[in-house]
Amino acid sequence: MNLRSIISGFLCILLFVISCGQVKAEPVSGGSRLTYEAPITSSNLSLSGVTSARNMYIQLEEYWNVSTLTLNLDYQATQLTRREESSVTLKMNGTKFYSFRPVVDEQKRQTLTVSVPKDLLVPGGNTLSIEGYILTNLPEGICLTAEKRDNWLELYKTSYASITYTKDDIGGSIRNFNQQFVGLDSLKGNLSALGVPSDSDPVELEAAVYALSGFAKGSHSGEDTIPMLPFDDSTFGGRKNVVIVSLYNHLPAKWKQALGAANVSDKALIRVVNAGGQTALIVTSEDPSLLTKAGRLIGNQILMGQLTGSEKWVDAGTDVDTPAIHVSRDVTLTETGDKLTGMMHQEKSYFVSLPANRFIADSSKISLDFRYSDNLDFDRSLVTILINDTPIGSKKLTKEASGQDQLTLTIPKNLEVSGNFTVTAAFDLELISAGCIDLSDQMPWAYITKDSILQLNTQDRMDFMFNNYPNPFLRDASFNKIAVLLPEKMDSYSYLTLGNLFHLLGKYAEANTGEVTFYRNGAQSELEQHNLISIGSYKDNAWLQKNNDRLFFQYSPDGEGIQSNEKMSIDVDYGKRIGTLQMMESPYSRGYGWLAVTGASSKYNYLASELLATDSGKWKIYGDGVVTDVDGNIKSFRFKKQAEQADQGLVAQITERGDVMGFIVAAGLTFLLVAVSLVLLIRKHRKRAGGE
Repeated sequence: MNLRSIISGFLCILLFVISCGQVKAEPVSGGSRLTYEAPITSSNLSLSGVTSARNMYIQLEEYWNVSTLTLNLDYQATQLTRREESSVTLKMNGTKFYSFRPVVDEQKRQTLTVSVPKDLLVPGGNTLSIEGYILTNLPEGICLTAEKRDNWLELYKTSYASITYTKDDIGGSIRNFNQQFVGLDSLKGNLSALGVPSDSDPVELEAAVYALSGFAKGSHSGEDTIPMLPFDDSTFGGRKNVVIVSLYNHLPAKWKQALGAANVSDKALIRVVNAGGQTALIVTSEDPSLLTKAGRLIGNQILMGQLTGSEKWVDAGTDVDTPAIHVSRDVTLTETGDKLTGMMHQEKSYFVSLPANRFIADSSKISLDFRYSDNLDFDRSLVTILINDTPIGSKKLTKEASGQDQLTLTIPKNLEVSGNFTVTAAFDLELISAGCIDLSDQMPWAYITKDSILQLNTQDRMDFMFNNYPNPFLRDASFNKIAVLLPEKMDSYSYLTLGNLFHLLGKYAEANTGEVTFYRNGAQSELEQHNLISIGSYKDNAWLQKNNDRLFFQYSPDGEGIQSNEKMSIDVDYGKRIGTLQMMESPYSRGYGWLAVTGASSKYNYLASELLATDSGKWKIYGDGVVTDVDGNIKSFRFKKQAEQADQGLVAQITERGDVMGFIVAAGLTFLLVAVSLVLLIRKHRKRAGGE
């Protein structure tokens, strides 16, 4: 068993997320019926209070013809008082389909198996809601105690959805190939890979990472990556769906023959072909610039979704660029308004898109405009606003303001929010404790109006820390002048390392217009004004060897392994069996970063890169220096001195505020007009005085 399979298996045991599912096949007439098992939550979930609701998400690929979807729910309910019962209702995409009373046994978990009606399912994302209520059997009505029940039902992360389906044929369509290449079942079953020549030219790698970034964005998996492999890797021939990125002269004979006669001297060709039991998307040209342009086209997933034919020709005039990314200062939370109905705790969350390198800066505000029913217990009812589940402020609800209320809060700077985030409006709609309430009574409600807005000021973070990754390698959702320094010899682990890094960077890169260049021992003049990524060890990367003294975890004088430093004692033998990630400032240009992915051999470079291949891996690390080993041990350190976040200078703050700049320009023009008028008046009076 190789290192990669050990690590992949280890991660699937630790993390029950949607991508760590299983794929099983069963022959049926007309094709194979497949089963995909997907965990529905990555952590245990609890239902608390008199009423409670939780949402989970199940992804169904567009090319799946779903026969059944069965939920397998593992739960445990606490012992309730004799007079009370709890009721749980399941909804799929807002429609109720099953209700049950949990079995109470504090000694063991319970398992419930429920089939979801097929007509409630849609291609793409499906929302599974679990709603719970604590009720009584008293004949006079539903009695609620003021005391809330905490965690009265626990749903375990071992719960999963079992989906049976058949797959559509790719049928020679680029769009269909694109969907299946990044499908949940394809990645989980190790069916997909992106291939490049064994001794790739820099331009081939550039085109490959542009294409890889597009596929990464199209993938719904949070854990499985798209491997980059050389053509001669022993596992490449066993992949069912492959992408071939190569200059035409470097194409293996098998793929040239499958491609057929094609004049690619002044064009690039993207074509779906079949050969030797594999379906391939070939991306090739004799012109290096057009090969990279074809890679950028694949990086534009909107265009890829429009290519229903089997081929696409790319020439100098083909427009492949994604639209420019604009960060809007005023974000409307809801276009039409949202109503929340029910007692106790009710929430509505809003997703806000922000480039991964941008942080919320000073003076950002949220203004929530809302109204609510007037039959509440106003001594106990309130609204709270949360950013990424962190509360930033609350307001007590009042009868006087029930018809029109507003809450305006400044977003605290110390939240350090970067990239996409969620805003949640949480209402506690408490009813007056008056004994029993009949279910036919009017339930409390709250309504969030379309006038609710988020006023955002954002800025880049310039401190080079893994807490802020992918900064500085992205700027406004595009690759930010990246120069990759490669080892002298690239083996399969080297290509896998490269693929890991650009899988996560590509997932964040919404635009396909950025710059990535590749070097083997680049000159200083080529690397200035670039963010650097070095891959390789002291012995196989000459550039790293020259800059060994700048590393936090440096190599021993003989270059055999990594040695101890002020943060960590490292045994000589252990130093040969670890991989490191190190984030520093570029040795050539202030304000530019350097990421070193390095270990004594290529398999340890790959081991370290696994931590920057997915979001779940990234959240395991912090600081600016990380060490990991094959046993799954991860140690993070901070070497750069902790500095207080300096307030932005006045000029910087003013230039980032468009409204203030507009005011200053208007005031300046007004002052200029007044000054000119005064000068003219003075000259006029002087002439009159001289004439007299």
